[in-house]
Amino acid sequence: MVNQSSAPGFLLLGFSEHPGLERTLFVVVFTSYLLTLVGNTLIILLSVLDPKLHSPMYFFLSNLSFLDLCFTTSCVPQMLVNLWGPKKTISFLGCSVQLFIFLSLGTTECILLTVMAFDRYVAVCQPLHYATIIHPRLCWQLASVAWVIGLVESVVQTPSTLRLPFCPHRQVDDFVCEVPALIRLSCGDTSYNEIQMAVASVFILVVPLSLILVSYGAITRAVLRINSAKGRRKAFGTCSSHLTVVTLFYSSVIAVYLQPKNPYAQERGKFFGLFYAVGTPSLNLLIYTLRNKEVTRAFRRLLEKEMGLTQS
Repeated sequence: MVNQSSAPGFLLLGFSEHPGLERTLFVVVFTSYLLTLVGNTLIILLSVLDPKLHSPMYFFLSNLSFLDLCFTTSCVPQMLVNLWGPKKTISFLGCSVQLFIFLSLGTTECILLTVMAFDRYVAVCQPLHYATIIHPRLCWQLASVAWVIGLVESVVQTPSTLRLPFCPHRQVDDFVCEVPALIRLSCGDTSYNEIQMAVASVFILVVPLSLILVSYGAITRAVLRINSAKGRRKAFGTCSSHLTVVTLFYSSVIAVYLQPKNPYAQERGKFFGLFYAVGTPSLNLLIYTLRNKEVTRAFRRLLEKEMGLTQS
């Protein structure tokens, strides 16, 4: 058992056996990160500055954008350093912080997407009572619950993962310090950690996803009862962006955390992990901006306002 307080760092292998692929991935990751930084910052600013976006839907969207900013920043800079050069080490403290933030924010996103599904359910199935049910105080409470659950999950699971007796080579076969990769690195008994991860997966992945599916089942039934084709398209349009984000996020998370134990699944899991850490935050941005007319209109209004101030 290594004394973790003075433990050496880890070696994040990533795709080190494919140096040509790493250079390509560096360009992709760097471009996606810039897009995530600029785009999500813009969404947060629009949600704050534009009065027409002062609604529960955009309050939760700005929370998701801030979460994506923090999520990518917790791992992408280190990932870029590792992809660019031969040095692929990360200190024990750096790995601990990355694991804590990565796990906390990943859990928060699972809960936040469930909250956003509830918001869409009330908007479509209870439109006349929407303003009464989804009031500002409830929005803050639901968002706080999502962030607190993420924090609690990380406080519980991070220390037990870091206390594992890691193998002397300390080579993490992944891009980031995350729970499945660190469990695979252990040379001791990981039964407790695997049970802990399985239980967490049920409460953090299976239960929220089930609630989302139930919400969208009710939304689908409500929409199909609308007589007007235009009304049905509008109702589905308000939910399509969120449903697309949910599909991308949960499919990648499930592929990372619930993969079978074999070399092929492990190699494939690295691609899904990369997509989970880098791809989904940038795609969330594209989905919500390109498919959301209110966001694009708010952006135009902001540009027109800035141009007007410049000309005056």
